[in-house]
Amino acid sequence: MAPSQLLASPDLDAWSAYDVLAHLRACADVWSNRIAAILAEDQPALRAVNPRSWMKQTDYLDLEFRRSLRTFAWQRADLSSDPRPLTPKDWVRAATVTGAGKVREWTMLFYGQRLARHERQHGQQAARIVATVRGRLPLADGLARPPQVPA
Repeated sequence: MAPSQLLASPDLDAWSAYDVLAHLRACADVWSNRIAAILAEDQPALRAVNPRSWMKQTDYLDLEFRRSLRTFAWQRADLSSDPRPLTPKDWVRAATVTGAGKVREWTMLFYGQRLARHERQHGQQAARIVATVRGRLPLADGLARPPQVPA
């Protein structure tokens, strides 16, 4: 896809493919760091970080899309590259999370499931955005764009 297509939003209130990738990278930053801290320490005390707030502190929306996607893929591969398999005890290791209201105890399992579910949902969203921008799905107003002809 052309960069202009990746920046296109299928609806005034919808995200572009760039927006989705930037959001996924911010969530990966925050939640992957949580997982690493839980594995490295016994019951770490962590301050809550909102991935959307974190995203505003990054340059993810300004990066070239393919470079950003490669970095995200590397980050995901790095998270799963620990040579030792996780044991059932590892999955119930927890962190104490403060700063977002009530103090919470969140486990590796919680963060792993949250990350997987969240990325699956946004992956589906990105596929719909791409299909819409390429003209394969109707826009929110019911009109379909003609397919883009490569330059």
